[in-house]
Amino acid sequence: MHYKLSSAHPDSHYIDIECRLTGVSEPELELQLPSWRPGRYEIQNFAKNIQRFETFDGEGQPLPSRKMTKDRWQVQTNGADEVVVRYNYYTNVINAGTSYVSDELLYVNFINLCLYAEGHIDEPCTVELAIPDNWLIACGLRQVGPGQLAASDFYELVDCPLIASPDIQCISYTVDDIAFHVWVQGNITLDRERIKTDFSRFSEAQIRLFGEFPERDYHFLTIVLPTPVYHGVEHRNSTMLVLGPDDEGEGLYQDLLGVSSHELFHAWNVIRIRPKEMLPYDFTRENYFPTCFVAEGITTYYGDLMLRRSGVFDDAAYLKELQVLFKRHFEVSGRAFQSLVESSFDLWLDGYEKGVPDRKVSVYQKGAIAALILDLHIRQRTGHARSLDDVMQLMWERFGKPFDGYSLEDYRAITEEVAGESLDWYYDACIFGNQPLEDLLNQYLAFIGLRMGYDENGGVVLHELADGTKRQLWLVPRNIIPAVPQ
Repeated sequence: MHYKLSSAHPDSHYIDIECRLTGVSEPELELQLPSWRPGRYEIQNFAKNIQRFETFDGEGQPLPSRKMTKDRWQVQTNGADEVVVRYNYYTNVINAGTSYVSDELLYVNFINLCLYAEGHIDEPCTVELAIPDNWLIACGLRQVGPGQLAASDFYELVDCPLIASPDIQCISYTVDDIAFHVWVQGNITLDRERIKTDFSRFSEAQIRLFGEFPERDYHFLTIVLPTPVYHGVEHRNSTMLVLGPDDEGEGLYQDLLGVSSHELFHAWNVIRIRPKEMLPYDFTRENYFPTCFVAEGITTYYGDLMLRRSGVFDDAAYLKELQVLFKRHFEVSGRAFQSLVESSFDLWLDGYEKGVPDRKVSVYQKGAIAALILDLHIRQRTGHARSLDDVMQLMWERFGKPFDGYSLEDYRAITEEVAGESLDWYYDACIFGNQPLEDLLNQYLAFIGLRMGYDENGGVVLHELADGTKRQLWLVPRNIIPAVPQ
């Protein structure tokens, strides 16, 4: 499929799309617009943003089509070997999962607005952008010409967002011959050397954990807005970040570090170490899975931990983030009815809404706390000889590297293999159960000289109880050596 994107009137916020499929042999062609996007496990109905929809043959003659579902069309090809679809897509919101067009920016998540033809989803895709010559393009796809990009198939296309603008700054660094690029669009002054140093350090720490990086390059695509926003989405060899505002203080930079480390960890965990229920993605319907506490909870846990291990955060900064994590869970949903597996499954129902009181838990926050408990249990039992690191390394070797989907049973088997014992108690309490975790958490925090409690107003506080010798074995493993920026 070849896609051409343009906008005759950017102030209208409509992107015009032309999709051209050649080599058609079917008498009827079914065209599908995705109904959800990876990284956001809810039906989003992108088709509601299409204003007009027309189909033609290669000579420009109209072809009859009908809508089969809310986001699927059937085209009568009438013997044509080329089908052209022309439609437009309305884009008036900027977050890390949308698209947007203006006089100064073209921002595209291809999953929002690119159709695929049934039976052709594995075929190569090309993209042509009608943009001014002086605009820069930031994207994980291969650039094969001015304003032209290529993807091996539809799955790669929709996992590589794009920003194009005359106003993009780029900071690049390398780790183990892997090129990393931090792209920033927006009115902001960057401390380039600080970004280069800090990003190199946490990138190095994560690569050392897994032993290798899944891609040849990686792109942190960042839009900075003048309004409060904090949002990131993982992709195959990139992440899309939308942050703001720039307060000329530390706030925005700390947000950038936190979300960037989290999303980079996803390059292994969920992009490659993927639940079997989503391999491959089915873009037409919900892809229910019970293990989002692995995909998001473990990633949330490691996102900040890697900043400490690499020396980007000191102990005080990391423990502050840990306290925030505890506050978000225990002050909001510490006694919620659902377990982690139930809330993982129900992401597709209301996982991103506030919902009714005390019903669900966050797979991000409780999932991270469950990951912390498991990490400390394995460390306590083995004297720090093994840890959650070993679990993730085995997950990578057995499921991520060969790109085979894992099940909840697979994950459980690996955790018990690393722990060297049955973990029935852990899964009953932390994963399948809904009991409050304060006492269990404090049992393991004591091992590293910490304790969680509450102040007189019911707010969560984190106390340091000991000199932190065991804590340092947890925070700074010996095999982590900060990178030198290049």
